[in-house]
Amino acid sequence: MPRFFTDESAVSGNLVVIAGADAHHVARSLRMAVGDGITVCTTAGRELSCRLTRIRDDLCEAEILSERAAAGESPVAIKLFVAYPKGDKLETVVQKATELGAVSVTPFASTFVVRKPRPEKIGSETERLNRIAEEAAKQCRRGAIPTVTPPLSFKEMLDEAKKTDLPLFCYEGEGTRPLPELLPDVPPKSVSVIVGSEGGFSEEEAEAAKTAGFLLAGLGKRILRCETAPLFALSCLAFRYEL
Repeated sequence: MPRFFTDESAVSGNLVVIAGADAHHVARSLRMAVGDGITVCTTAGRELSCRLTRIRDDLCEAEILSERAAAGESPVAIKLFVAYPKGDKLETVVQKATELGAVSVTPFASTFVVRKPRPEKIGSETERLNRIAEEAAKQCRRGAIPTVTPPLSFKEMLDEAKKTDLPLFCYEGEGTRPLPELLPDVPPKSVSVIVGSEGGFSEEEAEAAKTAGFLLAGLGKRILRCETAPLFALSCLAFRYEL
């Protein structure tokens, strides 16, 4: 069943409105008809089973038949912070992180980052990455769309990431503990996962993270590619707290 995301304000009584590009998608791309079923997820965490009652290119209405709490969300709010990789690897990370339950993806700069985004391109790139997250959320039946934020400096990233209950800094150097040892039995409300670029992190960056209160997490005996490491860490969290 096609899945759409909307603000809670689009719901009025037993009706929900689908507008803009999503309405055009219903009318033109999917060629749906009155009476067809759709699923609508709201920003309040509701998953609505609906039946279309009105279809126009710019606005569709649907009757709400039943509702439940969104079933596709992790019990842990996982925020992923990724040092800028080369090429289109960030697109892959955003797509797969969405499937694995992250609530946000934030790129950042670090010492060994090769690719440096051009300031005039940041807005359009962030918009494109958010579209990738939305499409992935629809495909994997998420209850919410993760947010891809504009890039941060390394210090800004640490300041933001340490606000979570369990701040994890993935590192291949000395002083780490295996990731499973750092995951408590009781799920934390929020977790931040920080991973580096192709060159990893410098010793100074790892020390700054440790000083800021981050736990240095090891991801096993093998060195993982920069696009593999975040997905491995997210998979570990999903296995620990969802399965």
